[in-house]
Amino acid sequence: MSQQQSAAKPSLQGVRIKARKGAVKAHAKHEPTVFRDQLYKHLEAVPQGDFDAVANKLVQAGSTLEFLKYSDALFDILIVGGLLQPGGSYLDEEHATSPFSIFQAKEPPELDDIKNYIEVFNKLIRRYKYLQKPLETTSLPTLLQYVNRWDAIQREKLAMATGLLLAQGLASAACLQSLTKDHLIKNDIAVNVLTVIFRAYLAEQSMESLAGALKRGGVKDLTAFFPVNRRDDKVLDEHFRKEGLPQVAEWWTKKQHALIKEEIVKVVRDNYERDESPANIVTAVKAVVEERPLPEAELITCLWQGLMSGVDWSARADQIEGLALREVTKYAPVLEPFCNGAKTEVALINTVQVYCYEDTRIMKAFPQILRVLYSKDCITDQAIIYWHQKGSKPQGRQHFIKSTETLVKFLQEQDDESDDDDE
Repeated sequence: MSQQQSAAKPSLQGVRIKARKGAVKAHAKHEPTVFRDQLYKHLEAVPQGDFDAVANKLVQAGSTLEFLKYSDALFDILIVGGLLQPGGSYLDEEHATSPFSIFQAKEPPELDDIKNYIEVFNKLIRRYKYLQKPLETTSLPTLLQYVNRWDAIQREKLAMATGLLLAQGLASAACLQSLTKDHLIKNDIAVNVLTVIFRAYLAEQSMESLAGALKRGGVKDLTAFFPVNRRDDKVLDEHFRKEGLPQVAEWWTKKQHALIKEEIVKVVRDNYERDESPANIVTAVKAVVEERPLPEAELITCLWQGLMSGVDWSARADQIEGLALREVTKYAPVLEPFCNGAKTEVALINTVQVYCYEDTRIMKAFPQILRVLYSKDCITDQAIIYWHQKGSKPQGRQHFIKSTETLVKFLQEQDDESDDDDE
């Protein structure tokens, strides 16, 4: 018995004992703070304002610190100056802030100063490309979600930085979706932050570039950043013009007009295919325009496109002209109610001109089409004469001007006779 007791206990050497889940979680919870303290040590030796030295130190630190594992912690530190906990408050309010962060930029914030910080990000991400994805998919969306936690100056710094990161292609505009959360929309926080982001972006890139970035990021509706009771195109237009960003207002209006045009063309085409009467088509179009107004010069172009989209132009060459005149005669009553004023009438003539230019089969019918539109009160003699003298489009101009000389001469003679009668 005593020999058994004194026998050596079996050894577990080489066997890995799995730690309890609770212990692992408890240890993991403190790991970001260890990472933070180690990162601070790298940055503390850098002189204040030496951005090149900061970038070099961060690149060096990446060879020993696990940047990928702690990417969220890394960007929390570099952007807002410390670790954040869920909800957006600092993990340790008493702990010193990072020796380097965007929140330490000059006050009031200046774009040129913020650019220095973004250049550090640029150099860091160029060296460690794997950091770009967590920045744009996790860190920025999370930080923007918490913008209400910080004061106005800190918000402005974050917004400027975000605009520059987007402009330099270091992040996707998809992160802006975080600003459409209910707690940010009220009190205009979301739209004010978005405005600063746009201003910073447009200081670097064109409106066309911004529009492309928004499209790729899935940001379709800018009114979604406004409070619910102010989601109106007119409110949006006034806001961005007031903020000195008329290009955003103009782009949005153009974008909305394009959507309305598509809808009108579809309404006209659908009614045409159902063989609805001109009166019914006019009613259907007016219902759309009443809800979503469109300038008449643009509306008349949509109507023509919608009406002509249903015409089969595959008839014999010698029948094309007759077909064109029949179709225009048939649907002139749809156009006439919307031809109010010289500008709209000239727009209609130009629409017909471009349409005939693009489909050479009906180029010969152009003067006859104008005659039909004139006889059906869609266009006046004055509109035709103005178009002929100086209002035509460049597409096929010489051909169309020459082919309408006889018509214009006739109209001018009519005008002269009318003037003589008045005397």
